[in-house]
Amino acid sequence: QVQLVESGGELVQAGGSLRLSCAASGRTFSTYGMGRLDMGWFRQARGKEREFVAAIRWSGYSTYYTDSVKGRFTISRDNAKNTVYLQMNSLKPEDTAVYYCAADSTRQSTFIATLTGSYSYWGQGTQVTVSS
Repeated sequence: QVQLVESGGELVQAGGSLRLSCAASGRTFSTYGMGRLDMGWFRQARGKEREFVAAIRWSGYSTYYTDSVKGRFTISRDNAKNTVYLQMNSLKPEDTAVYYCAADSTRQSTFIATLTGSYSYWGQGTQVTVSS
C-alpha cells in the first residue's frame, strides 16, 4: 500500500501563507517510486463536499488548479524526498478546510485530475484555518 501523511496545516490570518506537505511511504510506493504517482490536493470545508484544489502528473510537467486558487496556490513535487507540496499564498477565509493529499499509480493517459475517483490513495488530512 501507499501511505500519505499531510502536514503544515495551521491557523493563519487572511493574506498570509502556508505550505502543506504530503509525505508518501509504504511497500507499494517503494516498488513503484514517487516518479510513478499522479498527485493531487483536495479540500473539504465544514458541511461541504470534498473539492479539487490542485494536481500534478507523475511526470511533473503538467499541473492543474481549480479556478478559485489560480494565481495563489502552487503545487510541486520533490521525488527525491518522496514529498508533494502545496504552497498557499494570499489566503482567504474561504480557504478554511481540511486539506487532503491523494495519489494514483496507474499513470492513465486520460487523467481527470478534478475527480476523486481518479485517485487510489488518500491521506487523513490537515486542518487549515484562515481567520479574518
